[in-house]
Amino acid sequence: MSEVDALQRTLAAEHATVFVLGALGGRASSLPAPELQSALTTAYDDHVERRNRLRIMVASAGDDPVAAEPAYRLPLRLTTEEQIAAEALRVQRACVTTYAALVAATSGPTRRWALDAMIGTALTEADFGGEPQALPGLRGD
Repeated sequence: MSEVDALQRTLAAEHATVFVLGALGGRASSLPAPELQSALTTAYDDHVERRNRLRIMVASAGDDPVAAEPAYRLPLRLTTEEQIAAEALRVQRACVTTYAALVAATSGPTRRWALDAMIGTALTEADFGGEPQALPGLRGD
């Protein structure tokens, strides 16, 4: 996979993540769960920032950034704090895996940025009930 292909794949993942986290934040807003709401807002803001940076990186590499899909599928059952947190954890883990692939496909400053994004995303898994992993992004779940 070329570096630009890896950047595009990561950008596509960030588009989906921003959509899903936004939807989860909306669902959580009706619950008495201020910690979950705060964690979702922080994660959302971080992913928007990364998505925007990826757009710039792709464009700087001479390619047109992949566009977001009009919508993304969400699980039907997202009404409880536990269900919302579980979906947020799933999304965070998927992003960590995508960033691990970006780290493997890049070098120099792009690799350093991807590694920082992977670590940052892995750390936020704990906000949604995740356990620390020795090798984030490399597990099979």
